[in-house]
Amino acid sequence: QVQLVESGGGLVQPGGSLRLSCATSGFSLDYYAIGWFRQAPGKEREWVSLISSSDGGADYADSVKGRFTISRDNAKNTVYLQMNNLKPEDTAVYYCATAWGRGGSGVNEYDYWGQGTQVTVSP
Repeated sequence: QVQLVESGGGLVQPGGSLRLSCATSGFSLDYYAIGWFRQAPGKEREWVSLISSSDGGADYADSVKGRFTISRDNAKNTVYLQMNNLKPEDTAVYYCATAWGRGGSGVNEYDYWGQGTQVTVSP
């Protein structure tokens, strides 16, 4: 059974950092990419970052490039999203999701989703 469980969200001041975790089970990170998405109230879900299955290549949305870093630990079946220099506009529920192969930036490219973790950036 495929499962993805996010954790690590919370309240942080602008300029602060958080590390989100996406614990996975029921499939191999060797074959499935992991994407991070976020959804703010009243807005559509947007792609943030992905790490591909084969070479572990990473990609980022322009809005987070240089501030966020995605990584994975295949032995722990876990993917991380290190978020630095957080801004109020980063406030959202963050979701991880899985897609076969390389993955992409489209919501519809992903088959399984976690339940989300809230990130709030506020003074």
